[in-house]
Amino acid sequence: MEGMKLKKGDLVKVIAGKEKGKTGKIMKILREKDKVIVEKLNFVKRHQRPTAKVKGGIVEKEGPIHVSNVAYMCNKCDAPVRIGFKVLEDGKKVRICRKCKEILDE
Repeated sequence: MEGMKLKKGDLVKVIAGKEKGKTGKIMKILREKDKVIVEKLNFVKRHQRPTAKVKGGIVEKEGPIHVSNVAYMCNKCDAPVRIGFKVLEDGKKVRICRKCKEILDE
């Protein structure tokens, strides 16, 4: 995917997979893999070897979800929507909601 329309901190809803229907904020974006890590969703177990900083054991942490399986949640529509772009009069490029045409970027 050449340009990702989602940003860190965006509220998204999972539209496919085992976490379908749940919402959360984006914590991290993995651009090279086209995946996002959503807060408190898609937990996976990892076996952690003890180091000087971290105690060992089985650790649960958020796993990545493909960007095609999440949709942006519009504040005005209160629904998952697609994102479009619009260039304002001052030349600034902003993201817009495709349903209500509301500007998403402040």
